[in-house]
Amino acid sequence: MAGATTVIHSDPDILGGTPVFQGTRVPFRNLIDYLEGGYSLEEFLDAFPSVTREPGS
Repeated sequence: MAGATTVIHSDPDILGGTPVFQGTRVPFRNLIDYLEGGYSLEEFLDAFPSVTREPGS
């Protein structure tokens, strides 16, 4: 995929390899839990300000 940006990152030195949003320590699972709980993407982004809509921001 040309031009694709990596948004999720896994590193054994960051939260034991748990997939996190690139450049943060926020687990991707948190987003899934928020959405499954009926919260909106906006509410998730408000709760985790280190995660942004734009990759690399």
